[in-house]
Amino acid sequence: KLCLFQQEALRRIINTLVNKNEELQHFLDSIDSTRTGLQEESCKVMSELEVELEKLSSALEERGVQLRDVIKEETQRKEAELQRQLSEGKFALLSCEELLEFANQTLTLTNEEEFLTAAKQIKERVTMAPAFRLTTRPMVSGNMSQFTVDFSAEKAGLLRLNFLPVPRAPEIDVPGCTVRDNSITVAWQQINDADENGPIERYELEYRKTNHNSSLRASGDACWERICNITDTQVTISGLKFDSLFIIVRVRARNKAAAGDFSEPVAMETRAFNFGFDAATAHAELKIQGDMVTWEPQGTYTPHWATPKEEESPALLQELGFRVKLCVESPYRLLFSPSSSRSATPSPNKTAGNRAGRERFAGESYTVLGDQEINGGCHYWEIRLLADWKSHSVGVAYRGSLGRFDQLGKSTSSWCLYASQWLQSSLAAKHNNRAKALDWPLPQRIGIYCDYDNGELMFVDVDQFRLLHVFKTKFSQPLVPAFTVWCGGISMATGLQVPSFMGNFVSTNRSLSAD
Repeated sequence: KLCLFQQEALRRIINTLVNKNEELQHFLDSIDSTRTGLQEESCKVMSELEVELEKLSSALEERGVQLRDVIKEETQRKEAELQRQLSEGKFALLSCEELLEFANQTLTLTNEEEFLTAAKQIKERVTMAPAFRLTTRPMVSGNMSQFTVDFSAEKAGLLRLNFLPVPRAPEIDVPGCTVRDNSITVAWQQINDADENGPIERYELEYRKTNHNSSLRASGDACWERICNITDTQVTISGLKFDSLFIIVRVRARNKAAAGDFSEPVAMETRAFNFGFDAATAHAELKIQGDMVTWEPQGTYTPHWATPKEEESPALLQELGFRVKLCVESPYRLLFSPSSSRSATPSPNKTAGNRAGRERFAGESYTVLGDQEINGGCHYWEIRLLADWKSHSVGVAYRGSLGRFDQLGKSTSSWCLYASQWLQSSLAAKHNNRAKALDWPLPQRIGIYCDYDNGELMFVDVDQFRLLHVFKTKFSQPLVPAFTVWCGGISMATGLQVPSFMGNFVSTNRSLSAD
């Protein structure tokens, strides 16, 4: 006994060490990833800095060219004006010298008449001389002080160049975060540093699915998904499939300049019932494609359970090419099949010899089971009917007690909701070869709720929020979801939480049961 006790203690130690090794490996992977990201981010911001400095240098050079052009234009204008005055002055001087020489020569004349004529000419020429109409001061000055510059303030501004201010990381309000109806609501609080770093314009939230309650990303975890342009301090993400144990969320603020650091990640628990079709159990004429199952017949056989009720006219069926006889197992149903020489019911032994796998359903049981068992708790899933469907059943069954040729609802091992629209509409709840007809239009979206511990199995018309039927029993074995499809197909939705509207159905049903 002591040896067994020590072995068990050693196994616990080994398990602890394995978990710690895995945690440390994830930590090291995270450090390597962060270091790689740091190097990439450093190269990125360095490149952006060089680009901005080049832009600044280009802007300075461009402005310098503009200022130089202004000085050049003003210099050229003044030089042109001075050159004009210089040309006019030289011409006036030359004219004045010629007139002076002519006046001096006139003084030497002795003939009075010639003297008077010359004097008159001199007087007229003096009146019209350019020298007496010319402004004798420069029209422009040589002063260029208006172009004096002092860039000391700009230089000081350049010296103040720095990196953009970014907001601090928000704090996620864990009590304010909720998980409900396959939606998560994340709330947070922003650290008030608007005066220092500018007002917050929007937020960005990232989330990813994981099966580890840790911010470290493990192998196989999903990548971050991002929601941008959030203006409030909370956001709701709807329509999620909860196919992991947790969703990790983090948020960061963004001002006009840039985005800040992300907040500390928070893990939100998102447990739900996830399962798929167990292809190994599927009837050979059922095709499994992801979350869909369709019926692909290998012949023209029509199962007798898909027939209409006794109200259908035998004459009408004969007109459609069916031969009619009373069903052996119930005097209230008609057994019919296409008029041919083919046997209506294939031999189980013959059928079994042609099927692959011992668990595969055969014969008239066009059934497939789910691949996950239910042995406790509350679970919920849904099905949708595909186009051109004719008949289907959905429910639960004891996996170990359901035979290969058993049909859902025909034994004590299965419970189901049966629907058919072949020749006439029919909706019924079946168990132990008993059927209860339900007076309700055929639903296109059916919710299945199973409370294993309380022995409750409910079927709901999800589109109309209508409780169709409740089985109340005591489950004694593990259950598996079960589906029967004949003509057409169905698609299922898993990874769903028990929706909030089921609470009303459950409480109402229990109140009625108590009464």
